[in-house]
Formats: sequence, C-alpha cells, structure tokens
Amino acid sequence: MPPLNLAEQEQHLRDLAMEFDALRIRIRDLSYTPGSDALRRIGPLLVKSQELTAATLVRLSALDGSAFTEIAGSRACLDCLASVVAASSLAGNDLGHALEANPYDGAPFPGYPADDEAVRTARRTEAAPRLAEHLANAAYQCEMSVVGCNYLVRHIATAQEQAKPIQPTTGPELTAAQYDALKALSPGDGRLYESSQRGMGRTRVAAPDGTRVSITTFRVLVKHGFVAVDTSTPLFHLGQKITVTEQGQQALAKGRPAAVRAATAVATHQPVSAPRARR
Repeated sequence: MPPLNLAEQEQHLRDLAMEFDALRIRIRDLSYTPGSDALRRIGPLLVKSQELTAATLVRLSALDGSAFTEIAGSRACLDCLASVVAASSLAGNDLGHALEANPYDGAPFPGYPADDEAVRTARRTEAAPRLAEHLANAAYQCEMSVVGCNYLVRHIATAQEQAKPIQPTTGPELTAAQYDALKALSPGDGRLYESSQRGMGRTRVAAPDGTRVSITTFRVLVKHGFVAVDTSTPLFHLGQKITVTEQGQQALAKGRPAAVRAATAVATHQPVSAPRARR
C-alpha cells in the first residue's frame, strides 16, 4: 500500500473538526422567519453540510487505501471516520427536512381560494416547532462529527509519537515527576481516555491509584518507550489500556532520580575517618 503523510492527514482532520464546529454554531444561532426567509438562511447550511460530508469521505478513502491500515487500532479509527460520514449526512438530512417542513406562500391551484394573512400566520406558527427540532438535531450531529474528528487527531498524533525512534540516553532517564507517573502506571491498570467538552476533545490519563498524571508527562513516557497504549479500543467510553514496557520497568529499577542523586551526593561528601593507631 502507498505510504501516507500522517501529519498532513492529522491537519486535514483538525480542519474538518473546526469546520463542523463552525457549522454547528451557525445552525444553533440561526435566526429566521418561517417561509422564504427560512429558505434563504437554511439552504446554505445544507450545502455546507454536504460539502463537509464529501470532504470526510475523501479522508476515509485516503486512510483506507494506505499503509495507515497496518497501524494498530486503525480499524477502530476507520469505523469512527465512517460514523462521522454518517453523522454529517444525518445533519444534512435534518436540514433538508427543515426545508420540507418550512411553509411556502405560493399560489393555490385554480378554483381554490388564496390564503389570507391569518391562514399564512397559522401555517408558520404550526411549522415553527418542527423547524426548530430539525435544526437542533442537525446541530447535534455536527457536534458528534467534531468529537469523531478530534478522536482521530489524537490517535494519529499518538501513532506518530510511537513511530519516532528512541534516542539512547545516558545517566538518569527520568525526572522525578516522570518517575512518579511511571510508578503509578506500573500495576498495568492505567487508562487513556477521551472526553468531550463543548464538542472539543480532551485526553486524560487515569492511574490505578488515582495519582494525577499530566498528558504532557504521559506523552514523554510514550515517546521514550516507557509505556505502550493499546489502541485497539476507542479512547472514549472504555478507554485504552496503558502498559509499562520492559524499558520502563528497567527505568523504575534504577530508583527515583532525586533519591539516587541525593544518595550519591552524601556518599561523595562523607568525611573519611583517620585510621586508629595500634596499641
């Protein structure tokens, strides 16, 4: 399969997430009057949703037809991106149904009386709740698209970090904070989760004993091969299991860096006792 520029794909997905969120905000904040005004305002939103669906389908085809499929956890990513295609399509579907529910003021068939203002007002009042419901559903589907795109961005970023070669180091390989984080994750029950806050993805690390591990520290541990992440499960809901590697266990065996340096300093500066004279 042809190689794929993961950094480029990551940026495409970031851009898609931003566009989906911008569309969500436009739909949520839409102000309109049922009738011709609603058509003028909802129509462009429908066109934009269709453009985003097409762009998402392009990303899915690019990932599916490349070496990305050889990366652990890529199947879950492709499933997730396919769900974004579906969510985007559903957003367009609801926008189309909103236009269908919208009352239009055309002339009736010959022989039927034309609507007066009271009838037109009643038709608009009756249609308003249906319009609002379809628009709310469309905004929700856009939010789900944002969540899906952000999940894929996180996964690709992690894959790129894991693909980087580990540079050999000398001396203490961990800071005290990194050692504490690695120690907290050593039982093997740690999890990497993705949560959604107002449509934006946020990654967090859960250690078995409740120790707070910052995502920055965790990424350093991943980069240097001290921990591995099982990417075969999604980040949200169940999360991805974190395992301390053999290299990480070796780093733990050296002891906490601050404690090792302190012991070395004491041994270096300890005064030497003078030999006792023989009697």
